[in-house]
Amino acid sequence: MRDMGGDRVREAVTEAVALLRTVTGRDWDGARAGRLEWSCRRTAEHIASDLVAYAGQLAGRASDAYLPFEIVMDDGTGAADVVDVIEATGALLAAAVGTAPRALRAFHPYPFRSAGREGFAAMGITEVLVHTHDIAEGLGVAYEPPAELCADVLARIFPHVRPGHAPWPTLLWATGRGELPDRAPLTEWRWNNDLVIEAERLTLSGVTPAAAADLLAGGTGGFRWIEGGPFEGTRDAAGMIVKAYEAGTHRPEWGMFVLVRTADGAAVGALGFHGAPDEEGRAEVGYDLAEGARGHGYATEALGALASRYLARDDVKVLFAVIDRDNAASQRVVARAGFTRVSEDADQYAYELTGPDPALRVYARED
Repeated sequence: MRDMGGDRVREAVTEAVALLRTVTGRDWDGARAGRLEWSCRRTAEHIASDLVAYAGQLAGRASDAYLPFEIVMDDGTGAADVVDVIEATGALLAAAVGTAPRALRAFHPYPFRSAGREGFAAMGITEVLVHTHDIAEGLGVAYEPPAELCADVLARIFPHVRPGHAPWPTLLWATGRGELPDRAPLTEWRWNNDLVIEAERLTLSGVTPAAAADLLAGGTGGFRWIEGGPFEGTRDAAGMIVKAYEAGTHRPEWGMFVLVRTADGAAVGALGFHGAPDEEGRAEVGYDLAEGARGHGYATEALGALASRYLARDDVKVLFAVIDRDNAASQRVVARAGFTRVSEDADQYAYELTGPDPALRVYARED
């Protein structure tokens, strides 16, 4: 798995500014940028603005909102100078991504109000790629970024978009800019950063299709594992994510989470869902730990945090787990997490945890 770090940001920016510098003598103010309402100049300024904003979020450790600053071009700044600013702000984002700790999360509104360093890198790269496309289209020049870079972005912040076509046309379609022969055009679109759930001693870190593919292939998924990890169940679950992603059925919130120990940043296991809830609001959960992490209550803690979040949703009524009869340790985990045994057969027990009656839920209003 290629690292989605500063090198990838630099790669995207270098390719983009190399092209844009060949057309700085044209009318950037009078030319509309592709399908946008903006001029090519306004679009280039937007690229620089996003790059520096993302760098600021990471460097400033912003947790609740965007930092209250913006970039403004001096009067008389020409197109060539704007391109220089894109290069400079790209370098700032690359540096911020490269120096940010892996566990750092900073504010971004969609969809879970935070993103990690890979998320900010991928969002910055997407802004560079698609808006350079817009400018190139407006000025009548050809532009196509590296396919591998587009695939990197898709597998991290577009986990809901089915691959199958070449990565660049897929990214254009996913951002409402292109057409694919077997898919309707998009009029609205969003990227999707990974979900992170905080527990007492653990962070439940959502696994992207890129990380899942690496785990399936025998890699680390970008995590630092304790000795003996990841366990085989984690790799099997990663394979389920890859299969769903390739089929276009992956729903990011209903995948797998790696359990990262807060004290030292080491990954100790994984848990997650076998898929989205069915029509009755039932969702199956599963989990495993590296052998060296067992006996410390990590699985119970993680399962409790997961249940607390998901059973508060309107679309989830029951979480259930199916456990082999001879797996006493897993039976103890679900029992401590509040699950009740509801059925059995010759080989397995079934356990359930039911959420509160929706009529009894208290909703907080955010004005």
